[in-house]
Amino acid sequence: MVRHLGLLAALMAALFLASPAACGGDNQGTELKVVASIFPLADFARNVGQDKIEVITLLPPGADPHSYDPKPGQVRDMAEARVFIKNGAGLESWAEKLVSAADHHLVEIDTSEGIELIIDDKSNPHIWLDPVLAQEQVRDIRDALIEVDPQNREFYQENAQRYLAELDLLAAEIRRKVNTFSTTNFIAFHPAWSHFARRFGLSEVAVIESRHSIEPLTPSHLAKVIERGKHEGVRVIFAKLKATPRAKQTVKDVAAEIDAEVIYLDPMGGPGLEDRDTYLNLMRYNLERISQAME
Repeated sequence: MVRHLGLLAALMAALFLASPAACGGDNQGTELKVVASIFPLADFARNVGQDKIEVITLLPPGADPHSYDPKPGQVRDMAEARVFIKNGAGLESWAEKLVSAADHHLVEIDTSEGIELIIDDKSNPHIWLDPVLAQEQVRDIRDALIEVDPQNREFYQENAQRYLAELDLLAAEIRRKVNTFSTTNFIAFHPAWSHFARRFGLSEVAVIESRHSIEPLTPSHLAKVIERGKHEGVRVIFAKLKATPRAKQTVKDVAAEIDAEVIYLDPMGGPGLEDRDTYLNLMRYNLERISQAME
């Protein structure tokens, strides 16, 4: 969904941009300035906009998208942007303070609008990890760029079409790999891979941390996870590559109880990260690790 900001935001942005700190710098170029909340969305935008846009990612590599605290300089980035791309589904509640300071011409895209979300104790926002749903996000980004820059409509359409074809190939590659798996059951520390699992026929048997920022580490909860894992013959646990030491220890304890292997996956990626510096590379990085454990 595309949303335009109102008069109050426009006045706030005008006051901010009139200050010396808001003058000069990044806004001197001719590229359309686009801000994305997370790296995968930024990479989608780069593939569609290429040299017509300048993309800024708010969330740095390794940061937690559920609890991120924006930095002061990111207020300026948002105020100068023409497009803000967010995942939606409750992932970026922290971004509202940035949006409130933005120019009234800012086009805000919620890429989760219209997508059938998995609902457990709340909506699961990790839609970008399903490359078919990622295509819907790419289309939303394409449409927003065309809205603010209609003279380059064909450029954005052609780039989007090429990238959508690459995502088709990625989805087909994942399906071929999954067909070789000897097991499809897994336990997750955090439910980042639920949409991926639904798309490709994997079974998320249990989740250790069912909701972010709530420690589900009571003995009774962990006992249920372990019991479920044993009953379903789970041999693989998905954990986050940048998990806290406490989270990693919990995962190891559960794995020891059910005789499972722990694999560390990266749901975000980021610039400069080896094998994870584009969305396509990130997904293949994770697919390789999943395959090694489940084939």
